[in-house]
Amino acid sequence: MKIKDAIFFKSRSIVQKSFIGICFLFNCVVYIPSAKALDVIPKPQTTKELPGTFSLSKKTRVLASKALENESTLLKEYLQTDYGVKAKNGKSSKSQINLVLDQSNAKNTNPEHYKLIVSKNTVTITAADNKGIFYGIQTLRQLINDKNGAATVNCVEITDEPRFGWREFMFDEARYIKGKDVVKQLLDQMAYLKMNVFHWHLTDNTGWRVEIKKYPLLTEIGAKRDSSEIKINKTRGGFYDGKRHDGFYTQEDVKEIVAYAAKRHITVVPEIDMPGHTSAAIAAYPFLGTLDYAIKVPHSFANQPNVLRVSDPRVWTFITEMLDEIMELFPSQVIHVGGDEVKYEHWKNSKEITEFIKEKGLKSPADLQVWFINKVSNYIESKGRRMMGWNDILGVKLHEYTDDADVSVKTKLAPNTIVDFWKGDLDLMKDALNQGYTAVNSLHSGTYLDYPNLSLKEAYSFDPVPDGLDAASQNRILGSACHMWSEWIPTVKNMQGMVFPRIAAYAETGWTAKDNKSYDDFMKSLPSFLRQLEKKGIYYKVDPSAD
Repeated sequence: MKIKDAIFFKSRSIVQKSFIGICFLFNCVVYIPSAKALDVIPKPQTTKELPGTFSLSKKTRVLASKALENESTLLKEYLQTDYGVKAKNGKSSKSQINLVLDQSNAKNTNPEHYKLIVSKNTVTITAADNKGIFYGIQTLRQLINDKNGAATVNCVEITDEPRFGWREFMFDEARYIKGKDVVKQLLDQMAYLKMNVFHWHLTDNTGWRVEIKKYPLLTEIGAKRDSSEIKINKTRGGFYDGKRHDGFYTQEDVKEIVAYAAKRHITVVPEIDMPGHTSAAIAAYPFLGTLDYAIKVPHSFANQPNVLRVSDPRVWTFITEMLDEIMELFPSQVIHVGGDEVKYEHWKNSKEITEFIKEKGLKSPADLQVWFINKVSNYIESKGRRMMGWNDILGVKLHEYTDDADVSVKTKLAPNTIVDFWKGDLDLMKDALNQGYTAVNSLHSGTYLDYPNLSLKEAYSFDPVPDGLDAASQNRILGSACHMWSEWIPTVKNMQGMVFPRIAAYAETGWTAKDNKSYDDFMKSLPSFLRQLEKKGIYYKVDPSAD
């Protein structure tokens, strides 16, 4: 969809008439905003508009220390790519941009905090850390007005920092891989919106997407499937497209993407599913599975009963050697291990597994799962990292297909685990927080971008901190997240239409203080964001449920 389809006025002189028009597009309300100096998403903490404008031109100079070389280089790239302004290093009396590291009070300053002052001849971004400088640059980018070939910035003073230190976008490529260029484009948009965690879902039943040199069959076999389940008239009914789908990221690809993200102050958190959602790995190496026969990479996106044979020492060797390579590729302190939707029938029907449960003094399949996850956690922590997993790993009943007897659990989840809460009553999350766990609120009904009926306003309204938490529990919520699962998203255009512009709503939730948020203000700023998407050739749908 293009902006003209949303009936936004292109003439800001018309819009300045303080009238806010309303039009209906695909049954959703789109506001035609009055002009503002500050069309910035996410909304800054404090702003003070000043008289005058700053002009960008061939005379613009950027002054920054060697420590800010990365940020100053990116700023110059942004100015040239977006506005054709070839800013150079140095000083100018007419058009100067200063990037200033002030570490005099760094210990008491949020590293993502920044101050931006725009005057008639000078722009100054000050922060105690490179991160703050980078986010000040993102705000400056959004403040630039480009009219009749002239790039200007209205004078303003902004002081800003985020509500949460964890602002996540999750991208599932296990189902459909999209490729490096698409991932980099998503990272660029995350940076523009000040999001800082890229949760990369790389393995699942229907695909293994990362090269592991010790186990080459993971990608030689596990990265390929002969057909994919599809919906017809938005309905599942055993329909398949009969088309081969394959692809994976080499280790060099991964290093390139991780480095690209790091320059934009984004941490890439890999997700490697275990002990369920492992059919692709089992297809490559049958000894990994509880069954005694080989399988193929599934065509169906339905959850599979295949699960790791956790009683087999060879499986543990695989896990540690595979994780060693993953941790070498990803410097993130957090490693996500999935742990969700484990179907216990293969474990229950395996004499080896049932005897193993008794041998270890465990009470149930869920107890075995927690025991296994703790073993993984201990290994990850031995490498100086921290484990994260979906809240199934708490050993509670979340799914109707799970028998009550199968979730009798005596084993307590490792205390340093980050719980990614995606399903279940909020009381389960509150209980986990009360037990001292840290969490990310990823409740599917409020954060899953593959849900087309989740409106932009509902996305904006989702708050990661549930009501009724004491201060200590509130502080254990790391931050916000949104998730792009891709079972039914085969093309880049499909994906973009689901992600944009709703990702901007989640970005504001993660950054802007709750009492400073305003959906009306967000909608007034949205057209600027949409124009930026259009310039980048990114497809979007204000109403993702529309065909």
